[in-house]
Amino acid sequence: MVKLRGMTWDHARGFAPMVATSAAYAAAHPGVEITWEKRSLQAFADRPISEMAETYDLMVIDHPHVGEVAKQGNLLALDGLRDAEMAALAAGSVGQSHPSYNFAGRQWSLAIDTATPVACLRPDVLDHAPKVWAEVLDLARAGRVGFALVPINALMTFFGVARNLGYGVADSPDHLVAPAEGAHVLGLMREILGLMDPRCLNLDPIGIYEWMSRNADGPAYSPFGYGYTNYSRQGFCPYPLAFHDAPGITDPTPRGTVLGGTGIAVSAFTKHPEVAVDYAFWIAGADCQKGLYTASGGQPGHAAAWDDDTCNALTGNFFRNTRATLNTAWVRPRYEGYMALQDRAGDILHACLRGEATEAATLAALDAAYRESRS
Repeated sequence: MVKLRGMTWDHARGFAPMVATSAAYAAAHPGVEITWEKRSLQAFADRPISEMAETYDLMVIDHPHVGEVAKQGNLLALDGLRDAEMAALAAGSVGQSHPSYNFAGRQWSLAIDTATPVACLRPDVLDHAPKVWAEVLDLARAGRVGFALVPINALMTFFGVARNLGYGVADSPDHLVAPAEGAHVLGLMREILGLMDPRCLNLDPIGIYEWMSRNADGPAYSPFGYGYTNYSRQGFCPYPLAFHDAPGITDPTPRGTVLGGTGIAVSAFTKHPEVAVDYAFWIAGADCQKGLYTASGGQPGHAAAWDDDTCNALTGNFFRNTRATLNTAWVRPRYEGYMALQDRAGDILHACLRGEATEAATLAALDAAYRESRS
């Protein structure tokens, strides 16, 4: 009996499709058993991949870790194993989902899930999504806007707004963002925060969507939040949400939001690499992605699912309505020290949004953390 253990994150989107696909794979491959464990999203992010790789055969990871993975060697590189299948996955990538797991010339994971901050609304109370930031501010002044601003999401919004405006992020060895440009972005964020319920500072995207979809008087609109198809599916929540492309800041172009999502990786220490690799390629492939993976609550990373009529009907056209935003999403830095920067930078920004630090001090602290992460 071949027994594989996997680790994923604790949400219907992250856990249910892994259980469903593992059961289907085991049914088609007698003698194979794949079990999955889950941790909270934050606990999952905090646990080093090197530690997980010693315990689990399969791991669901996100792409900013690949710089450290490439150096440490705790994951099995998946390139060169199945060239035709790998080429098909590359061709089926939604935006930069597939190449985001390629680092130092090797493919460390296969995209199975993709996401980027997109807009969502309550279609029962709002009939269209704003296209530009001025329209978002008008809604916010009417008390109808809320979006996630816990530290990590505050940082992703900061990056996304900067990139939408064409500002460089981590392009200079001295500045994470140029001082004047960073001040502009911080000013925009502080302005809209002053128009929203302060609870937004303590909510992640799931918290925002729970608030919007389960309370009659919740926010009508969120401009930026990593999308979750679960909340647009009938029966998942009392007030299903409709997802749309993110607004542009000065023009109606949804560019620069920060790519998220997850990929499936194989431990370099697994005793059953052939089976683990076979499962990984199958779950990432077009047929599984547009079929069982999406049907069981997953948010696929393959274009076959994003283009599929059944997948779109199941999710209130989530995929078609947010495709332009995903296609233009920005890939975060992936150098070895980036994850330490991400952890620190979110807290630095959050202090500014709470009114505990000036913009100048915040930008100086961000630059110092950035330079330290690159050293």
